This record gives sequence, C-alpha cells and structure tokens, in this order.
Amino acid sequence: MKFDSPAGTNPIDQLKVIGKPVDRIDGKRKTTGTAPYAYERHDKAPNAAYGVIVGAGVAKGRINAIDLVDARGAPGVLGIVTAENAGKLGKGNMNTAKLLGGPEIEHYHQAIAIVVAESFEQARAAAALVRVDYARAPGRFDLAAEKGKATKPEGDDADSAVGDFAAAFASAPVTLDATYTTPDQSHAMMEPHATIAAWDGDSLTVWTSNQMIAWSKRELATTLGIPREKVRLDSPFIGGGFGGKLFLRADVVMAALAAKEVKRPVKVALARPMIANNTTHRPATIQRIRIGATREGKITAIGHESWSGDLPGGGPETAVQQTRLLYAGADRMTRTRLAVLDLPEGNAMRAPGEAPGMMALEIAIDEMAEKLGMDPVAFRIANDTQVDPEKPSRPFSQRQLVECLQQGAERFGWNRRSARPASVRDGRWLVGMGVAAGFRNSMLMKSAARVRLDARGIVTVETDMTDIGTGSYTILAQTAAEMMGVDLDRVVVTLGDSDLPAAAGSGGQWGAANSTAGVYAACVKLREAVAVKLDLDPATAEFADGRVRAGNRSAKLANAAKDGPLTAEDAIEYGDIGKRFQQSTFAGHFVEAAVDSYTGVIRVRRMLAVCAAGRILNPKSARSQVIGAMTMGVGAALMEELAVDKRFGFFVNHDLAGYEVPVHADIPHQEVVFLDEVDPTSTPMKAKGVGELGLCGVGAAVANAVYNATGVRVRDYPVTLEKHLDRLPAVA
Repeated sequence: MKFDSPAGTNPIDQLKVIGKPVDRIDGKRKTTGTAPYAYERHDKAPNAAYGVIVGAGVAKGRINAIDLVDARGAPGVLGIVTAENAGKLGKGNMNTAKLLGGPEIEHYHQAIAIVVAESFEQARAAAALVRVDYARAPGRFDLAAEKGKATKPEGDDADSAVGDFAAAFASAPVTLDATYTTPDQSHAMMEPHATIAAWDGDSLTVWTSNQMIAWSKRELATTLGIPREKVRLDSPFIGGGFGGKLFLRADVVMAALAAKEVKRPVKVALARPMIANNTTHRPATIQRIRIGATREGKITAIGHESWSGDLPGGGPETAVQQTRLLYAGADRMTRTRLAVLDLPEGNAMRAPGEAPGMMALEIAIDEMAEKLGMDPVAFRIANDTQVDPEKPSRPFSQRQLVECLQQGAERFGWNRRSARPASVRDGRWLVGMGVAAGFRNSMLMKSAARVRLDARGIVTVETDMTDIGTGSYTILAQTAAEMMGVDLDRVVVTLGDSDLPAAAGSGGQWGAANSTAGVYAACVKLREAVAVKLDLDPATAEFADGRVRAGNRSAKLANAAKDGPLTAEDAIEYGDIGKRFQQSTFAGHFVEAAVDSYTGVIRVRRMLAVCAAGRILNPKSARSQVIGAMTMGVGAALMEELAVDKRFGFFVNHDLAGYEVPVHADIPHQEVVFLDEVDPTSTPMKAKGVGELGLCGVGAAVANAVYNATGVRVRDYPVTLEKHLDRLPAVA
C-alpha cells in the first residue's frame, strides 16, 4: 500500500478497539515466566554448550600472542575460537569496529576469543586462563582534549545555515553564549545481550535479543560471508534495548562461530561489564549554544554547535537536530563536529540526538528567558512556529507545543512558581519548579505484515516486528481486531522471526506507527479477499462483531475461510508526504525538585508530561512508555555517567553497582497527559510515537527546577551535589 496523501476516514476511526487502554496480551506470559527470552530457548536448541567471551585488556594496540594451552586443558572445554581459527569475516555497514578483534585491537573489551564448555562455570573458569601478550599503543580517550581536532562528519546535514547568524547575534539587544556538556551513558537494560546459535548443515539459526530483525539478518550474513537465505533470527521477547540492540553485536557472531567450531548449539550472554565496553553507548557531547533576541523576547538568532567522538569511521551524536526545528528565528546556524576517540563504539541510545541536545538547548532557553525577565513558559510560547524555520513553505503536519505547555502549566500549578531562585523553602529543603519543551521527529519507514483468517474466525498476524517491552503484541492485535471486526481474543500475533515479513522494527520511536500501518495495509487486502469470497461488495463491506455486512446482506466472517484459510500480505510504503510536511511530536515537561540546603542532595518531587503525538493507539502502554522515559530523564539529569579512565581508555563503572540509574525511591508521582490529536499525514493509523518523546527535555526540566530551587546554574550533566554544594545559599 502506497501512502502519499493524508488519510481519510477509515475503519480505524471506529475506535472500538484502537485507542482503548487494553492490558498487554503478552502480560500473562511475562508474569508467569513462560515468555521465552534468548538465553532460555532450550525448547528450540537442546543440549546447548556455554560460551564465554574474552574481551581485550587494552583499548588500542595489537595482540602479539595468545596462549590457549591452559584454557584448552581446563575441565569441560569443548573448543576455543579466536581470529586465528575463525576464518575470514566481513564487517557489516552498521558496525564501526570488528566484532571479533585480533591481531589489531580497536577498543577495550573488543571480543578476541570465545571459550566453549559443557557448563557456564567451566567456560568462565577456562576463559580466565587465556593469556594474551599485548603491544599497547597510545590512544585518544578525552573528548575535551580532542575537540580542537574534530572535523565535519560526512553528510549534507552536518551543518545548516539560514540568513546571517553571526551578524544577527552580534546585533541582538539580548544575547546568551553558553557551553554545556553531557557524559557518556550506558543503555543498562535489564536483559543483557544474549544469543543461542545452532547450525543445521550450512544454515544458521540464532535465538537472540535484537530490536531490528531484518537489519541484523543482513549484517550477520555479511559478517559470516554466507547467503541471507541461510540465516534466521528469532527474537519474540526482548528484555529492554534502548537502542543498544538495534545492531548486530558480538554475542551473536561469537555464538555462531563457536557453534560451528564445536558442532552443537552454543549459548552466550554478555557479562554486565561488557555491555558498557564491548557493545555501544551514548557518546559524550560538548555543546555551545548562542541565542540573540529582542528585548520583547523574540528570538532573532539561534546557533547550536556540538562536538562528540567515536572510533575511526564512526558517526557523531546529532545533538543539534532539534534546534533546526523547535523555535522560530530568522537567522540560524548549526554545526556538528566529530572527534576520533579510541573508546568503545558510540551509537544510538534512546532518542539519539534530541535526548542530549535538548538537555543543553532547554537550559539555554531558560537562561535566555531569565535574561529577558520573561516567564520560561511564556518565552517558549512566544517563539513557537507552525512551519519549518529553515523552509517556511513547509508546514508542520500537527504542532501543538503551545497547547502542551499551556495545559501543563495549568495542571502543574506553574502560577505558584517563584520567579526568584532560591526563594522557596520547605524546612531544610530548597524547592523549585522547572519546565522544558519535548520534541522528537516522527519517522516514516516501510513495514510489512501478513494476516490470515481461518475457519474458526481466528485472525493471525505475522511480522518480524519486535516487542522490546513496548507493547507491540497488543497494538498489532488491536489493529487487526479493529480492521477485521473481531474481539481482541480472536487475534493471534507472531513476532520477531526473520522468516516473516519485514517490519519497521523497534527503534527511533518509529515502531508503533509504522508496524501498525503495515498490519493495516495487510488487513485491507484481507478484507477485500473476505468480501469477494462471501460474494459481498468490497467497497461497502463493514466488518463488526465477527460478521461482514454489505447492503442488506450479512455473513459470518469465519465462513469466508470454510474452504481453507485466507491469507493476505502487504506493506505500508510512503511517497514524499514526509518531505511535504514536517512530522514531529511535542511535549511539555514539568518538574518540581527539592535540594537539601545542608548536603546539596537533590530529590525530584513530582513530574508531569503533556504529550501531542498523534492518535494514541493504547493509552495504557503509551503511558508506560512515557513514565519509563521520564525516569530515564531523571537518571540522565542527576546520576548517569560512564566514568572514563583517560589513561587506559575504558569505562570504569561498567556495572549496575557503579553506574547509577534511578530506583523506585528516586521517582515520585508522575502524571502523563495525551492531547486529543490525530495526524492524517503520518500513516493510515493517524498515529506517531511517544517512547522517546517522553525522554526528550526531561533532563533540562530537572536541571531548571534545581536552578529555580537553588539559584546555582550547573551546565555539566549529571547535576550532582558536588557541582553546586559550595554555592548553595547560606543555611541561616
């Protein structure tokens, strides 16, 4: 199905099932422990051996020699694979470093061997006996030190310019020029990267934890040098990913190599320290933001520059992207610069670009409002735009940022906020409120599905779409139920298998809208086939309550399949509608925080997110996505930071003891409001996404609340107590 013009009225608009706060259909399996995760697929790959990966002990250099004698002789060892006996390997386009290193080492904990044994304990013990002689080479591990050598990355959109920013900024009556930093961060998902691999002749099946099945099937085939049709990925349940499982990682490749070596299935789970150093992370940024405005509060010049680092051949953190679209202003400039660092690979983490970018931009907007003597909400509203500021002829398809901010301010009691920082106390606590806009683009991606009707009236949905805890099973079932006129318990959903039609996958906030649109497209075909089979007019047929009606005739839906199942397959594909309309999602984030005036400890007290994100397919699961994102925003603002050992080039706090994330006690009352919005230019579902919108801006709202509470501005995340303790107001 080609979607290239705004959607008209269609069966989804009935909202009998879509739009309802339905419990997750996979919930029972998850709460009873019967949902199979990658490391547990004993039903599919019995008698699996255990593999433990050996990671490089240096960040840059070369392996002189590997001594495997003691490891090979250890109890239970079945085999060891290194670069010397792995055979020729390729490298996929989505990996920066090789997934099996040697003899050259590109980053700390790069996989250099896998030891396979009968038990996990035997494999781990033998892996500790692998002796490696390295020739260590000097590396670049400090973004600030390498900033001056950073260069413009490839791509036409690395820099942007409209008008004459420099002149407009220089002549503006009120200006701000400030620099902000965000740290390296880890995905820290609950389920580690894990895989079971098994060969059947020259065909490979991997049961793995991966967000993007079609991408990783292609990349795995490329890496191993085998035809794609010889590779199958199966990933029906995923215990979190946040972008860390978008791409092929070492657990998959090493498990496949090990299984081939020992000629039986092999299971591999990355130890927690390897998630930080072996896989990917959100890279640190240095961001300079300059804003010029009239005394009345209209932005005339806005400039945003960002520096980040990655391995040779890697890419930047695109922290400036939201600044190109969020606020009005005639003269504009953005620049992105990339430094070469020898740290582990930097790549996508939930809301890449906007998450760290808005942590800086939305503090800068607050600082500018203060310079102007304006309320921060009013300043944002005054600089709203309904068109792409770089291309004024291109409108936003829907843009209710003003409504998000206004409704949020009213609900949160913003009028009780004191504009004078450090003026509100609650006993020993300094109390403040903060606000930030939320912004995340809505991306259109091809997505396919297959639907089948059987003689029992059961509708089966099949697609390789993944569910990373986001509720994909449920919203896809809701879509099919709405389209085919059946109850939700008459729909079966099968996901995560690369043998199924390729969906958009889970990532970038594109999963829900595109994958449901793919199911919609397949259901349109199935409806036509059903109507024809029942000798009814497809153009006027209505599907409801398990029956099909057209004119004065009616028949049971199941009757269409009495001679055999009816199957339809289709994909949603997009024309240039995404170019004609800027499609984005918006939010207003509000936070109240308290700071202990004696110790500087920060406690978030309450949070509110008001979101405008098209049709909300399932308010219950959407709310869960947003409150989870808000929680991540608190972590980014107050605690999350991968500490870099700048001597040896690795992340020191590479476990959940040293890398702090929020726990229940850190998270207070959270409220989520969805504006009543449909966007017919998005998809036939008129939906967008919310999973990353709920994060974008939250960190700045927390930081702005801390400033309002204390009067101390911290521009270096995370905002930890030692960064403002010595500047807090006097206790008495």
